[in-house]
Amino acid sequence: MSATAVRPVVTDTKPARTRRKAGAGLGLVAWLVGIVFFLPIAWMALTSFHSEADAATNPPSFAASLTLDGYREFFGAGGGASPWPALINSAVASIASTLFVLVLALPAAYALSIRPVKKWTDVLFFFLSTKMLPVVAGLLPIYLFAKNTDMLDNIWLLVILYTSMNLPIAVWMMQSFLAEVPVAIIEAARVDGARLPTVLTRVVAPIALPGIAATSLICFIFSWNELLFARVLTGVVAETAPVFLTGFITSQGLFLAKVCAASLVISLPVLAAGFAAQDKLVQGLSLGAVK
Repeated sequence: MSATAVRPVVTDTKPARTRRKAGAGLGLVAWLVGIVFFLPIAWMALTSFHSEADAATNPPSFAASLTLDGYREFFGAGGGASPWPALINSAVASIASTLFVLVLALPAAYALSIRPVKKWTDVLFFFLSTKMLPVVAGLLPIYLFAKNTDMLDNIWLLVILYTSMNLPIAVWMMQSFLAEVPVAIIEAARVDGARLPTVLTRVVAPIALPGIAATSLICFIFSWNELLFARVLTGVVAETAPVFLTGFITSQGLFLAKVCAASLVISLPVLAAGFAAQDKLVQGLSLGAVK
């Protein structure tokens, strides 16, 4: 009998090495992009701890002494206005408008995804087309309406505006999220006698919670950062944090350190919300990405 020769199996490791090198290269690029985006925030934070004279030097001084004078002036220690009313107004307008957006967007997204209407793509395009209008184009009509209805310098006017501004993008986002909800679960709930409000709150919402969290965070950020309408339609009573921030910019004197301190403090709620919801945000933004 002749013995059969066994040939050794040779594994080509070049594709694996190529993939590892490509992954390392993409990781390096991601780190570089992250550093580029982080540098302005780090520079703003460092400048906020400098005195006005050191902050205005050119070229900037990295070894300048650190101080909390900018934060003291922001919080009104030098006899200036307190930022707390403006921060509270921003919180009320952002949180209230985000809640209203969720209440209105969830049924609309449900109708466009789980129980789609005819030509639902045209409906989504109509929602998004409202975002194509320049904000300045609608500023004068809204100002005249607020003036004739005595709603100038009213925080609830901003709540209504922010709700209407964020509703189209919220419906568009949540439609893709709710499309991933299994229809069999909803049908089983209906067989058990659950009505539409129960289906939305106890069946659909828990499954789509990551997408709802991502939508809520984006709507909150858009509302918190809005400046144009708040600048034109508010005065003293309903002044928001971004409007309060612009009050530090003057034509005379030095204000860079104080503005950096105010910007950092005003950015903290958004950063804290994003950090607290980062897991849900990643899940929500990836939900519906893979069919």
